Amino acid sequence: MTELHGTTICAVKRNGVIAVGGDGQVTMGESVIMKSNAVKVKRIYDGKVIVGFAGSVSDAFALSEKLESMLQKYSGNLMRSAVEVAELWRDGKIMRKYEAMLITADKDNLFIVSGSGDVIEPEGGVCAIGSGGNYALAAARALTENTDFSAAEIVEKALKIAGNLCVFTNGNLTVEIIDNAVEAV
Repeated sequence: MTELHGTTICAVKRNGVIAVGGDGQVTMGESVIMKSNAVKVKRIYDGKVIVGFAGSVSDAFALSEKLESMLQKYSGNLMRSAVEVAELWRDGKIMRKYEAMLITADKDNLFIVSGSGDVIEPEGGVCAIGSGGNYALAAARALTENTDFSAAEIVEKALKIAGNLCVFTNGNLTVEIIDNAVEAV
C-alpha cells in the first residue's frame, strides 16, 4: 500500500502569541496529489492546545490521538503529556516507529514531538517540520529576525515561501493562534 505523505507545518512564538500553520496538500507516493485542501492544523483539549502534523497521515493521526489522551490524563499539562508520549516510544510500548511528527503548542509552550520519541523545544520560538520544513524554518527565522510581522503573518509568509520551493507543499493554508493576552482575559 502506498503511504500518503507531504506537508509543511510551521510555528512561531512572538510577543505573547503562538501561531501554528500548515498547508493542505496530501501526496500519494512521489507524484500524485490526492487532496489539496486537507486541514492538518487543529485545536485539541477543549481548544487550549494546537497541533499540526506532518508525515504519514495514519501515523500523524495516531500520534495526535496519543497526545490528546495524555493531555486528558495530565490535566492539560502539555510538557508532561509530550514527554509521556515520547516515553511510550522509547520504552517500546508501541511496536513500530511512526513516520510522523507534530508541532504542538499551548499558551506557554511550543514543542516538536516525533514518532521516534523526541520532544524538542525550538530555539528562538521558531520551528517547522515536514517536506518543506527546512524552507519554512529558514524563512520564518529570517522574518522573525528582520521584520515586525506578527507570529501569524510570519507563519503564513514562511509557508508560502516553502510552497514555492517544495513540490509536496501548497498554498492552501490553515493557521491557528493562541494569544496569551486574550487567554488572560
